[in-house]
Amino acid sequence: MLLDVSDLWKSYATPDGAQRVLEGVSFRLKAGQTLALTGESGSGKSTLLHLVAGLEAPDKGLVTLQGKQLSGRSDAIRAAMRRDRIGLVFQQFNLIPSLSVQGNLAFQARLAGRYDPGWISEMAARLGLSDLMNRYPEALSGGQQQRVAIGRALAARPDLILADEPTGNLDESSADAVIALMLDLVAESGAGLLMVTHSPRLAGFLGARLHLSKGRLR
Repeated sequence: MLLDVSDLWKSYATPDGAQRVLEGVSFRLKAGQTLALTGESGSGKSTLLHLVAGLEAPDKGLVTLQGKQLSGRSDAIRAAMRRDRIGLVFQQFNLIPSLSVQGNLAFQARLAGRYDPGWISEMAARLGLSDLMNRYPEALSGGQQQRVAIGRALAARPDLILADEPTGNLDESSADAVIALMLDLVAESGAGLLMVTHSPRLAGFLGARLHLSKGRLR
């Protein structure tokens, strides 16, 4: 089992008291499996993704990645596991403005000690970025930045890809093409994919689907 999420609970403090976001969420993801997480705005989808990535700690429950517990570990250990095993695609891209496309694509792979120039070049070509390798993020369109973010997440050949609305800034045709390519690349690398999306249509591209509503899986 690649990922085991067991009984996750999460609340945030507000002026009106604790606001519960997740209530006892549990699911599993096997290596090579693709899973869509759908739900209305505010249902807790991004929070769940952050907990799985170790970016936040749950109030209760466990996240286990390849048999190693992620929740309850120190920030440094969670960061190391994220660096070595997880590829993240954020809604906001989070590209490094001082690095070129080439540098952004290579960044995560270098940190993980798995930089492969041939793999970087192949991904760039398939993502339509080969002619943009020397450009910086400010000179790219939103769609181009999104493709760089996806490439960066895959560059280190991680075990798990976590994608939060990875095609949110693309038109329908471009979104379909990018999802298809991402699924191809994930399949070739043998990674598992957990993708947050508000779109039932895009969720249909993935192998399985979970729906989150009011903090619970339905």
